[in-house]
Amino acid sequence: MLAQNFLKVGDFVEQLKVADPRTKLDPWLLGPVFILLAIGLVMVASSSMPYAEDNMRGNEFYFLMRHSIYLAIAFIASICVLQLETRFWQVYGPYLLLFGIVVLIAVLVVGREVNGSKRWIALGPLTMQPAELMKLFVVIYLAGYLVRRSDELQTQVRGFMKPLLLIGLIVAFLLLQPDFGSSAVIVATALAMMFLAGARLWQFVSLSAFVSLVMALVVLKVPYRMKRLTSFLDPWADQFGGGYQLVQSLIAFGRGDWFGAGLGNSVQKLSYLPEAHTDFVFAVFAEEFGFIGVTLVIALFVIIFIKSLSIGRRALRMEQYFSAYMCYGFGFWLSLQALINIGVASGSLPTKGLTLPFISYGGNSLIVSCMAIAILLRVDFETRRKEYEYASIKRAYGGADE
Repeated sequence: MLAQNFLKVGDFVEQLKVADPRTKLDPWLLGPVFILLAIGLVMVASSSMPYAEDNMRGNEFYFLMRHSIYLAIAFIASICVLQLETRFWQVYGPYLLLFGIVVLIAVLVVGREVNGSKRWIALGPLTMQPAELMKLFVVIYLAGYLVRRSDELQTQVRGFMKPLLLIGLIVAFLLLQPDFGSSAVIVATALAMMFLAGARLWQFVSLSAFVSLVMALVVLKVPYRMKRLTSFLDPWADQFGGGYQLVQSLIAFGRGDWFGAGLGNSVQKLSYLPEAHTDFVFAVFAEEFGFIGVTLVIALFVIIFIKSLSIGRRALRMEQYFSAYMCYGFGFWLSLQALINIGVASGSLPTKGLTLPFISYGGNSLIVSCMAIAILLRVDFETRRKEYEYASIKRAYGGADE
């Protein structure tokens, strides 16, 4: 069975080789992703060793080994996803979303609690985080809905409200974990996709204002979220309490200066910045590689965002509407999550529990993000093939006319 799967992968690669050069996998999308994955592997090693040595029975490579395993799983999953036609996701999108909702409910019942949050389901030595899966499933399902209900979305209010009621249910389950950060990313991504699909401007503006009001109320009604907000506004007022993590992150950014302290020379990772290999790994990166390194990472995410929109626009031009909306969704989701994580680490946004895609330690985020990139590459491949076939037919008919 394994041999047959490798043969299928080989056949697919051969298709890429014999196709027109324009159908090869886009290096401007693959390149930035590989660079970010390499940075992530190095930074997880650099930032986690002191913590692992103190807390994992002296095994300083504990998190590096687990991250490497997750990276291998992400690579295999991406190869498998790359073989699937986009039609597969369009057909099974609703079933995937239903599965995601079931798992969201399950995590509230049998999930493992860490730091007061139930976000993980233990699967032997590994864990599953349903919130990360839901980001992928929501984009896929919503892309299918926008194709099926395009006219209704553009002409009737109910076409705009139907998917939002479902997303509201998903957000409610996420807030029960609680996971405010993932909720915000899912809602913002959904709104962006619906706006690009032709939702009326007044509907978009009105709903955006309503969602902002609801999110503000959610923050104000929960004490620990309000404490995070006040700590963000003035972290130095409680630098050894609620503002401690942000203060240490800001110190890391300050020590980084222009060119950084050098790989492995971070001071903040030495138990000053709590669990620096997870949500605040970018602070350690900024300390070790400085402003130049920070600019490079931001530029790489900008390239991924631009390429996602570019692939989506080309798919839209070839009337592959589902593929186009899916590309838009993936581009906004990954870029928005990266923006929030970097904003939190640099003190520009209130603290949220969101990983930095491709870089932070966290297997679920890594696997799901790589799967999204694989789908983008598949859409790009199919679009280029369709463009090539269309151009060939056009040339053939042009020759016949002559």
